[in-house]
Amino acid sequence: MEGIATQLTALSDLLKPPEDGDSSDDELEKPNRPKFTPGNIGPVKKTSRADPKENKVTTKDIWEPEEIPDSAHAEDEFDPRPSPEYDMVFKQAISPEEMFLQMGNRNPSSASCEEIVVKIKLPDTEYKDVDLDVTDTFLDCRTPKYKLGIHLPNPVDSKNGKAKWDKRTELLTVTLRLVREYDFLNF
Repeated sequence: MEGIATQLTALSDLLKPPEDGDSSDDELEKPNRPKFTPGNIGPVKKTSRADPKENKVTTKDIWEPEEIPDSAHAEDEFDPRPSPEYDMVFKQAISPEEMFLQMGNRNPSSASCEEIVVKIKLPDTEYKDVDLDVTDTFLDCRTPKYKLGIHLPNPVDSKNGKAKWDKRTELLTVTLRLVREYDFLNF
């Protein structure tokens, strides 16, 4: 009972207007309750009291070491083979309605593309000598004379890709289906 009475007394003190000599203007501007802002939404972020500048080493690096993807396809410094010429283009299938009447929601940007095509020129190479390895983010092509390892700009479906060898032009064409998280927005 006594706890309720003190709470009611404290509530009445908060609700009654102050008299002329009781408080100053500074006390009215700073209530004892917490302010709620958009920053208060969500879980409470833990902050450390340690100075972040003490632990961080200042370098001129663009990326942090955690941001660099670990790749088993690192460049071999001691491999003297040159990289062949290659071209990487995005490809999309459009209908006549989309082309001439602009009835679809596609646009010419790479966000509306379904496939990526990598064309690799391998002069003086035969098809049997080409060793091609494609993962979801990396394309590795090796021959006795050339080596090529490129990171792909978007994740691809590496299991269902197509490779085509043109003997006349000595051109390897690799077509890979793009896999993006938000493709349902563009199609």
